[in-house]
Amino acid sequence: MNISTLSLSAMALYVAVAIARIYRLGNVATSSKHHLLLLGIFAISLHALVLYQNMVTPAGLNLGFFNAASLIAWVIAVLLLTFLLRQPVENLLMVLFPIAALTIGLEGYFHTDRILSDREWGVNLHILSSILAYSLLSISALQAIFLAFQDYQLHHKHPAWVMQRLPPLQVMERLLFQMIALGFLLLSVSLISGLLFLEDIFGQHLVHKTVLSILAWGVFAMLLWGHWRYGWRGRTAIRWSLSGFVALMLAYFGTKLVLELILGR
Repeated sequence: MNISTLSLSAMALYVAVAIARIYRLGNVATSSKHHLLLLGIFAISLHALVLYQNMVTPAGLNLGFFNAASLIAWVIAVLLLTFLLRQPVENLLMVLFPIAALTIGLEGYFHTDRILSDREWGVNLHILSSILAYSLLSISALQAIFLAFQDYQLHHKHPAWVMQRLPPLQVMERLLFQMIALGFLLLSVSLISGLLFLEDIFGQHLVHKTVLSILAWGVFAMLLWGHWRYGWRGRTAIRWSLSGFVALMLAYFGTKLVLELILGR
């Protein structure tokens, strides 16, 4: 199976999962969690093959802008399916899986190179923890958006039909803080490993990424402390979590966009 066929098949499966979930919102009797899991497993398997063919080169891993976006989308999909085994996160599939399909299409159409040659284990730890932290906090950001919608509907006392398909507000909120706590832990590992093993973490080409990552870490740290100490929740938690994600998104993709696509470095 060539790369084009793999890409189209993976994209079709991602979209099929999203459509199946949307259809189930109006018909509870269709598309059970098991069906979504099965389709999702096929999708991430094909996506993994696409990533392997695009990223693995004789010189090392190609983590160009679009390859990196596709890789993070794949990690998000894998994490989401893992959560789906025990948590009510089906609704996140409707948004995140089409995004994963989009990144595959962009990865196949555009080509950027940023080759990472063999590195020591500390640098690999930094890269892995960064990708996992960003992926998990991306999921938590979407969870916060769903929570904001749910909170708005409840406060205005005209719940939409979608509300009847969402888990209770307390369950959604608890899941949000679980995601943020784990993402914060991974982000901490990423920053510590970067400080220990990267010689130029405050170099001219990385300083914006480092500062924004530290800012995001501070926002999530304050949110978790406020939740533990003062019981922050609801709209306060939503605002803080989305602010932290925006800072983190600018740190990774904002910097990468400017360096690779605009400045061509």
